Amino acid sequence: MALPPPDPQFVLRGTSAAVHTLHFSCGGQEPDVPILFSGSENGFIHVWNLKTHRVDTALDGHGRKSVYCVETMGDKTRLLSQGRDQRICLWDLAEGRTAVTDSVFTENVGFCRCSLLTVAQGRWLMAMAAKALEEVQVLELPSKTSVCTLKPEAGAKLGMPMCLKLWQLSSGSQPLLLAGYEDGSVVLWNLSMGKPLSQLACHQEPVMSLDFDSEKTKGISGSSEKVLSIWSLNEQQNLQVYKTHNLVNAGISDITIRPDKKIVATAGWDHRIRIFGWKKLKPLAVLDYHTATVHCVSFSNHKNPRERLLAAGSKDHRISIWSIYTQT
Repeated sequence: MALPPPDPQFVLRGTSAAVHTLHFSCGGQEPDVPILFSGSENGFIHVWNLKTHRVDTALDGHGRKSVYCVETMGDKTRLLSQGRDQRICLWDLAEGRTAVTDSVFTENVGFCRCSLLTVAQGRWLMAMAAKALEEVQVLELPSKTSVCTLKPEAGAKLGMPMCLKLWQLSSGSQPLLLAGYEDGSVVLWNLSMGKPLSQLACHQEPVMSLDFDSEKTKGISGSSEKVLSIWSLNEQQNLQVYKTHNLVNAGISDITIRPDKKIVATAGWDHRIRIFGWKKLKPLAVLDYHTATVHCVSFSNHKNPRERLLAAGSKDHRISIWSIYTQT
């Protein structure tokens, strides 16, 4: 019997727009108090102080166009953001600065979030949907050097890339890319060859979100349907369906696996956040607070399990913060 779902620990208000992306940054002067970054439909990035539950800084670099991806690069002072102005901005927030230091013009009209992978101290790979609708471009940062452009084979009919996840088995190993497409496929790409290694039809509808556990080589994806697809990668690097999980209501905006690989959270079009055990996808809780679509979910990466937080951002302009402590 599942425990009754908790209430949010607290709620952040003040974005005055739908919240499309969230990202925690732990560490810094007070490692127990993470910073939360949020990106909103009105083009603002808010830096939240989780002690005071207020905004410390509001960043404006996307011409009031919706911000749908925010990531820190190494520490909380280096930030990457992506917006509907077709720009990916790099920020240096050290010493109270609030200016964009560099940007990449993507020329892509979709809303596919870019993916970032640290490859060395001060060096990252970034995958992003390209100008040509079916293509993905991979750049090295901060140099912005092109690494490769991933083009589906002629006649593949994958449609646009909808979600991306760069990963590597271990530090120094070959980086790979998982991409979810408009036709419902998930494709594993080899960056050095610029070729697909494996393709799997996971959904009937576009893949809205995916996450991947490189330790267990197992991933999960959601779409506008009433189903979560769990898939794995065998030693020959072939994707295969591991299991599916039927949902009560259709539509998943976002999926994230907690950094300790114990639980998974989904953001639902039905205004709810669902929590599952990652090992067997056992339903653990349904968090019911928001009054509109939940667009994004994000876990903090605290070392102490009792301090780990989950944040959810919604179309209702609110960010709910939850404490979910489970040893399962």
